[in-house]
Amino acid sequence: MDLLERTRSVFWSEWFWFPPNASWSLLENKPGSDIYYPQTSDLFVSFGVAIGLYLFRLFYEKFVITPFGIYCGIKLDRPRRAPQNDVLEKEYKHKRNPDSSQIQIFAKRTDMSQRQVERWFRLRRNQDKASSMKKFTETGWRFTYYFGIFIYGVIVLSDKEWLWDSNKCWYGFPTQHLQTSVYWYYMIELGFYLSLMFSQFLDVKRKDFVEMFIHHIATVSLMSFSYIGNFIRTGTLVLLIHDCADFWVEGAKLAKYAKADRLCDVLFAVFAIVWFVTRLVCYPIKILNTSWFQSRAILGFFPSLVFFNLWLCLLLVLHVYWFSLIVRVAYAVLTKHSEVSTRDVDDVRSEQEEPVTDEQENNHHGNNHQYGNNVQSKKQASENNHLSNHVDNHKGNHCNHAENNVGNHHNNVENNVGNHNHTKAG
Repeated sequence: MDLLERTRSVFWSEWFWFPPNASWSLLENKPGSDIYYPQTSDLFVSFGVAIGLYLFRLFYEKFVITPFGIYCGIKLDRPRRAPQNDVLEKEYKHKRNPDSSQIQIFAKRTDMSQRQVERWFRLRRNQDKASSMKKFTETGWRFTYYFGIFIYGVIVLSDKEWLWDSNKCWYGFPTQHLQTSVYWYYMIELGFYLSLMFSQFLDVKRKDFVEMFIHHIATVSLMSFSYIGNFIRTGTLVLLIHDCADFWVEGAKLAKYAKADRLCDVLFAVFAIVWFVTRLVCYPIKILNTSWFQSRAILGFFPSLVFFNLWLCLLLVLHVYWFSLIVRVAYAVLTKHSEVSTRDVDDVRSEQEEPVTDEQENNHHGNNHQYGNNVQSKKQASENNHLSNHVDNHKGNHCNHAENNVGNHHNNVENNVGNHNHTKAG
């Protein structure tokens, strides 16, 4: 208990959080006052926002995005189910992609040919993968949120003095009044990433599931840290800069699902340009300059500010890495044949449906009732549906959602840039 108390006293110590001559008592809100300072208890509001956003998302996906997807030609059908087979189902739970030696053993145990066993596993794997409509609705929700929060951020910050003069981020710190509009801007952003933490377990399974979950935890933690320390003015600038790019990559993915390949290519190109300008030019020039140099000139350095700045620098390193992935995607597209566009770049974050070819299985009519194994045969052409990845925040988010506020959005590491995305510092 002493250790816990000691840790708590160190974490909340005023020497860590504030410059000299500042204390927690300065941030106490007085009844009847028009001045409001951020309180740790405010963070609980973001949990209610997270639940509200998730419930709205369910309604929006079902009654808005799904009908729009049908209009765009997205099919609702699911992959064919694998025939019931208790033996193979049990083995599937242990290993989804058995090697050739295991295939031979399973064939003997089930009185099936090796081709039939291989086909069963392909069907079973496809059965666990999300449909195109599921991916379309998830992408549609992220596009709506990222675009909406970007517009809201522009409206909220357009009349704020620190948007135009970043020195104003530090004048009067930490006793800076928190306006209602800025308060809700922060709560909505924080609530969105909280909702991603639990909805990730229900959404399309991604190959970078663990990485994105860690990304969302880091985003929520850093946004909470910046809120408690009242680094909110700088945090809002970081949020706005990151929100600029996220909805472009989600729009490109929507266009891909709708088979509007030319529009997809254009949106991806815009995304790459906006990413470069905002995250590799504006971010270091405006954000890092004010957080490192202007803050030092006005306040001097103190531990929490150093911690905050280190994370902002780490975010820049991630921006450079993610942009290298964007360049690789663009280069791969430009160096392909003229008829090939970004439609051939697969979404590396989600699993693709595998081609399954039925073949004549005339010699397999065994009485395998205990395994529920009654396989019928036909012949049909295989189809392989490639889904595009234009780098998701950012996210992821993503790519946003690392689409991430250090503190992506938005899709991806926001979707391996995107969901894009998208680490956002708050």
